[in-house]
Parts: sequence; C-alpha cells; structure tokens
Amino acid sequence: MIFTDDTEDALRAAVWLTNTAEDPDTLVDRADEEAFLQAFPYTGRIDRDAAELAALRDLRPRLRAMLLAPRDAMVEHVNDALADARLTPRLVRHDDTDWHLHALADERPLSERILIETAMALIDVIRADEGSRLSVCEDDTCLALALDLSRNRSKRYCSTTCANRNAVAAYRARRAES
Repeated sequence: MIFTDDTEDALRAAVWLTNTAEDPDTLVDRADEEAFLQAFPYTGRIDRDAAELAALRDLRPRLRAMLLAPRDAMVEHVNDALADARLTPRLVRHDDTDWHLHALADERPLSERILIETAMALIDVIRADEGSRLSVCEDDTCLALALDLSRNRSKRYCSTTCANRNAVAAYRARRAES
C-alpha cells in the first residue's frame, strides 16, 4: 500500500468521477450517479436530486485540474479548495472502515465533501512527491485519467479496455513486422 486506505479510496473516487466526463459522458442521470455511489459508498448527506447531479457534473473539471497539476500547482489547487470550505475535521469509524478523517460535516453537500476528500488525499500525494501516479491514459484515443497505485508503477492506462486495445495493436504490429 502506497497511501492509507482512505487516501486511495478518495483518489479512486475522484478519478472515476473525473473520467465520467470523457466521451461519452457517463454521468448524465440519476442511474449514473447511483452507479458512482455504489462503487464509492459515501456516508453523510446524499440528496439524490437534479441539483446534486449537476453539482457533481460541475465538479469534474476542477477535480481534473487538481489531479493533473504539477506538484506546486497542485498545492495551489488544494489550498484553494481548503480555503473555500468550513472544515470540521474529526476521526470516524463506520461500516467496515477503520478510523479515518472526515474533514467536513456529514450534512455538507456531496460535491463539497468529494472536493475536500480529494484535496486531503492530494496532501498525501504532494507530501510523498507521488504526483506521477496520476496521469492521462496512454491510449492515443483516450483522455481519461489513470491512477497508478501499483508497487512497480506499471499502470499506464485508465482501464482494461484501453490496455487491451493497445496490447492487441502492439501484437498486430509485431506480427506485421515479421
């Protein structure tokens, strides 16, 4: 494990949410938001309404900028997010998750909590100088983010689909050469 569980979870959620903005957009209705909440079961206030969905959609460009920023610019993004929030940090334990930090009150809107959890996770990324673990997918046709939490820093693609497409293309290129 590179980071704590809550840091890795927040990074995964932020990358997943950011990647929903890629073509085709996969966060267009309540069912899409429900899929996100199934994959990343946030506690606290969840409104499940049009305003919440719009706020999540609006958050995606800000998350992308934060996640892909060079280290010093990432610090600025994190500081801006933290300055805009009324932080109420506390340690909590719930469900199957051991003690971890919730930086905002549970009644704050979901999009705000996701932004601050991402900022808190990026603090760990910045302090460990591990920003290279966040990148754009190496597939030439894809602009989605790739999060590499592997020990050997080997993840280059956002998904198995992109990895397989490139593996097949490389195989075909090798076959064509011989």
